[in-house]
Amino acid sequence: MTLLKTENLTKAFGALTAVNGVTLEVQAGSLHSIIGPNGAGKTTLFNLLTGQMEPTSGRILFEGRDITGTPANRIAHLGIARSFQRTNVFPALSLLDNVWVAAFARGRSWRGFAWQQADRYPEVTERALASLRDVGLEGKANQLAREISHGEQRQLELAIALAAAPRLLLLDEPAAGLSPDETLRMVALVRGLKGRYTIVLIEHKMDIIMGVSDRVSVMHFGSLIAEGTPAEIQRNADVRRAYLGGVAVG
Repeated sequence: MTLLKTENLTKAFGALTAVNGVTLEVQAGSLHSIIGPNGAGKTTLFNLLTGQMEPTSGRILFEGRDITGTPANRIAHLGIARSFQRTNVFPALSLLDNVWVAAFARGRSWRGFAWQQADRYPEVTERALASLRDVGLEGKANQLAREISHGEQRQLELAIALAAAPRLLLLDEPAAGLSPDETLRMVALVRGLKGRYTIVLIEHKMDIIMGVSDRVSVMHFGSLIAEGTPAEIQRNADVRRAYLGGVAVG
């Protein structure tokens, strides 16, 4: 079943077309990766999918519903969550508080929140703790976000996305800036989420892409130039020329 579909999705900034007529289908339960060189339009595509930008033309369909132009503050309530290339957490809050806010925002109206104690929402706390548990950080729930390592902050950002109970999880380079050991940990986390969530992944590290993906789409100068299984993408001459300068994917 198709969970997410774009039809001729385009975003132009004056004379520059960052996303050019992209038609894409993501199947429910799959891990679908999007690769391409820097400037290919991958992050702009994510910005369109999450309502941070409005497309110049084209449509976005989620669960068969046209969500084109839906504002970003409504996207999470539709079941779409996202992580970013750069760590995006509240450093002065505890890990639990970072995730708690995301869990609360997904589940309830903010009306009346200022007059209630956080412990009046035990179901929100449990969901936040479950998200920290999913990324291996439950034992540091009361530690401040600024006190943990960069790799753990990336794990925390993933927990924040999971706390929104998404049906579609968009991960924008989750392994960016991580050490080899931290990268291995992040790959294991993403692999553990595969099947539980429908995931769209942007990542530059080819060993990650080839090891976790069900399908891979390749962008170049804003357009999709190839799509297939990891093995098919490895053999695709257009991909080698556009993305890897003629060097085979390994």
